[in-house]
Amino acid sequence: MDLVGAGHVRSKEWRAAVEDVPREEFIPEFFAKIDRTDGPTLWDPISAERSGAERWLRLAYEDLSHVTQLNGQISPADVLEPVDGNPTSSSTMPSLVVRMWEDLDVVDGSRVLEVGTGTGYSTALGCHRLGESNLTSVDVDPEVAGRARQALARAGYHPQLVVGDGEEGSLRGAPYDRIIATCSFRYVPQAWLQQSKLGAIILVTLSGWLGGTGLVKLTVTGDGTAEGQFLPGYVSFMPSRAHNPQPVVIPDLSEGGVSRETTLAPDVLTTYGPGQLVAQLAVPEAQHVSFGPDSDLPEHLLVQPDDSYAAFRGGPGRRIIEQGGPQRLWDQVESAVESWHSSGEPDIQSFRVTVTPHEQRIRIPSGKSWRLPVP
Repeated sequence: MDLVGAGHVRSKEWRAAVEDVPREEFIPEFFAKIDRTDGPTLWDPISAERSGAERWLRLAYEDLSHVTQLNGQISPADVLEPVDGNPTSSSTMPSLVVRMWEDLDVVDGSRVLEVGTGTGYSTALGCHRLGESNLTSVDVDPEVAGRARQALARAGYHPQLVVGDGEEGSLRGAPYDRIIATCSFRYVPQAWLQQSKLGAIILVTLSGWLGGTGLVKLTVTGDGTAEGQFLPGYVSFMPSRAHNPQPVVIPDLSEGGVSRETTLAPDVLTTYGPGQLVAQLAVPEAQHVSFGPDSDLPEHLLVQPDDSYAAFRGGPGRRIIEQGGPQRLWDQVESAVESWHSSGEPDIQSFRVTVTPHEQRIRIPSGKSWRLPVP
C-alpha cells in the first residue's frame, strides 16, 4: 500500500511512524470476509500458520480494515472454519488511521487520549510520533486490551492502557491536548471536554442508527463547550458498545395508520451522504428495517421504540407512506430533507457542530439545526 502516494501520509513524522511500526505485529490473526448470496456473510479465520505466511502477510499490508472479533467474544483462534457473526472489533484500514492522526494536528509533546485501543496499531503510531508517555488509550473490552498490550510490548511500546468505558475518558493522562476516537458515537461525551485543555482538538466520528456518519473535528472553547465541523470524505467506525441500537421491535401494523403519497424515496435512508445524515438527525431514535418483496411486511419500515412507524406501501410508480404511533416519523424526515434541499444541498463538510453542557447541535448553512440525542 502506498499511503504517501495516495496522499494519506502528509508529513515526515507520520511517514516515519508508518515505516517503522510493523502492522503484522498487531494482527497475527484476523477474519477475512466471505460474501454469499445464499446466506449470511461468513468470516474466515486467517493466520500465518493456518493460511500460510505469504497470504497472511499480504493481507496484513493491504489497505483494508480487518475484523478481529465477532459478537463481542469470538476471536480467530476460537474457530477452525468460517463462521457467521457480528464484527465487534477490528484493525482499521491504515489509510484512515494515518489520515486521522494527520487531521488531529499534534505537535511535539501533545498529550493524547485515544478512545478505542483495538489492536493497538494506531496507538503504536501515536507512541512513535509523540512518545509513549504522552499516550493514554482506553478500550472497553479486557481481552481486546490485553492483546493490544502484548502487541505493543512486542513492538517496543508501553503507553498507559486503560480498560473502561471510552465515553468516560480517562483521568490518568488528563488534561489532554488532543482526543481521537476510533469508534463512533451518537454525541460528544462531556467527560472528554472536561478532561481537555482550552483549545484542545477532538476528532470523533458521529453516527447514528440510520447509518448516517461523518468525521467531526472540534475545538474546545470553554468549560464543557466546543465547536467545529465535519471533515470531507466517508468515514465509518463500529459504534461504541453503549451507543449500539437496541433490538428492533416491530409494532402492530394490523390496525393501519394514516396514509398519503410522498415524493421522498426511501433511498434517503440507505444512501450515504448529507441527505441520510439529515434524515437521521430528524428521527434519531428510529431504525430502518427492510423486508423482501415476498414478505407480508412493508419493504421499507422506519420504526421507533415508542411504536411510531412509517411504512412504504403501494405498487410501481406510487409511493404511499403509512404512519402510525404517537409521532409522524416520515413527516419529520421530509421536513428535514426539504430544509437541506432548499439550502442548496450542501456537502457534509459545511455542517457545523456546537457542543454545550446543555445540548449539542448540528447546523446546516441555512441556519436550520437539529439536536443530537444526548441523554
